[in-house]
Amino acid sequence: MERIFSLDNINDVAKEFWEVNKDKTVFAFHGQMGAGKTTFIHALCEIKDVKDTVGSPTFSIINEYEYDCEGTKRMIFHIDLYRLKNEEEALRAGVEDCLYSGYICLAEWPEKAPGIFPENTVHVHISLMDNAARKLTIGNN
Repeated sequence: MERIFSLDNINDVAKEFWEVNKDKTVFAFHGQMGAGKTTFIHALCEIKDVKDTVGSPTFSIINEYEYDCEGTKRMIFHIDLYRLKNEEEALRAGVEDCLYSGYICLAEWPEKAPGIFPENTVHVHISLMDNAARKLTIGNN
């Protein structure tokens, strides 16, 4: 899947993202600082009708959000590995527990601890096209 999006159509792309990846749970978001990873994750949470405040977990490492899935409360883990030095720090922070929990995990900066991600992780690349547009590419690596 490859899409160009801006703030005008981000929710449409987020909705399509969930339709294409309905059976997946772990997503690794790659992209330079300011590419729009957190903004896109916010849109993904909005489509899931998350009521919690969605923000960057840069300092907390892991934010937990709740949403309703056919009458059952489910979790989304929003993970930001930017401040971590290596996989050991990610393990101590509890990141691996989230990744293998069966709940949706949206992880930014996965290159900080690549070895802890499950084999079936969906890799999402977001890149700048210009000041308003971003390119989203989804693959398995």
